[in-house]
Amino acid sequence: MTPGTSTALLTDHYELTMLSAALADGTADRDCVFEVFARRLPDGRRYGVVGGTARVLDAIQRFTFGGDELLQLAERKIVDRATLDWLASYRFTGDVDGYPEGELYFPGSPLFTVRGTFAQAVVLETLVLSILNHDSAIVSAGARMVSAANGRPIIEMGGRRTHEQSAVASARAAYLAGFASTSNLEAGRTYGIPTTGTCAHAFTLLHDSEHAAFAAQVKALGVGTTLLVDTYDITAGIETAVEVAGTGLGAIRIDSGDVGVLARQAREQLDKLGARNTKIVVSGDLDEYAIAALRAEPVDSYGVGTSLVTGSGAPTAGMVYKLVEVDGRPVAKRSSHKESRGGRKSALRRHKPTGTALEEVVHPVGAEPERGEHDRVLPVPLMRHGEVVAEVPTLEESRQRVRQGLVSLPWEGLKLSHGEPAIPVLFAD
Repeated sequence: MTPGTSTALLTDHYELTMLSAALADGTADRDCVFEVFARRLPDGRRYGVVGGTARVLDAIQRFTFGGDELLQLAERKIVDRATLDWLASYRFTGDVDGYPEGELYFPGSPLFTVRGTFAQAVVLETLVLSILNHDSAIVSAGARMVSAANGRPIIEMGGRRTHEQSAVASARAAYLAGFASTSNLEAGRTYGIPTTGTCAHAFTLLHDSEHAAFAAQVKALGVGTTLLVDTYDITAGIETAVEVAGTGLGAIRIDSGDVGVLARQAREQLDKLGARNTKIVVSGDLDEYAIAALRAEPVDSYGVGTSLVTGSGAPTAGMVYKLVEVDGRPVAKRSSHKESRGGRKSALRRHKPTGTALEEVVHPVGAEPERGEHDRVLPVPLMRHGEVVAEVPTLEESRQRVRQGLVSLPWEGLKLSHGEPAIPVLFAD
């Protein structure tokens, strides 16, 4: 979406029909608190990472109804004239608190809290959830991949496997998770993320021989480039790559087959040819499990696409936006499997002196538990009176927060196997 464009219609029809009914019966101005949380983590996950906070704050500020948006609502007869008149001057003027972007979260964490009148806050539900659910799913999957890579860089290259705007948001979330770069140029322009890329199989097929293709690429990009060697026969491709570029060739990329076995064979061949410093990049349907399985192989970096932009099997974080307080009175949904806890809440995370996280304590605001020396309050002010506070961290600062969070987890919390959340969440009355 173009910066400055209204986000008002990125919502569900029922948000505005609820608004219309509340305006009509006089409940629209009741003071309310809405809370975003996840009832559970995706199957097999032991932690989640908050992503999209900066994007959602920007989107809330652009949630206004101009002439085009009001005309759409009027022509479709979605709301009545009184509601249209109210929407014409809508601008969120409430408060938002939440976990900083890049913070870890667990089931029940009050990771985004919206305070305002019912009318002001209810219409934001779909917008808030669509961004937080998407970005948190991507950054959570990406963080698992970064942990599995154990210090080796990962390139995000999933733009061809998702919606064009989701591709940009996914690249941002991947970088937040710790990926080194992206192939997406719009993400580079919008967020300042490093971009990278060389050539695909099509470039090799364009030329009359693999030798001619490699020579053209090296001439254009220099010997430090990465040559894709598996268009035909990998062994012959590596030999041709070193013949063309010399032993100073930057890297080769393997994009198919049993990449672990092929990487071992490639390393042996490169070393025999004298290209001992030529790196090996692997790609092709990699996820965190495949990356972990390659940890002992001579792989220098990874390219990840489909599994990243689809959340590696969990394309949504499963977050919900629930009304938890009305005029200072706790309210809660009690239906089976969709329960919520009433009242505005905060949370703190307890740590050992070494920095290892022990547990998360969720408690009512105003009833803070005793805070230890190494405990940390999690929610921070994000908006006041509809304005973003100056303390919102930059993307680079949030990226560092992810790294620190992963280091703080108990070792078993980083395992890719099924198990309980990395730390327990306790709910204080």
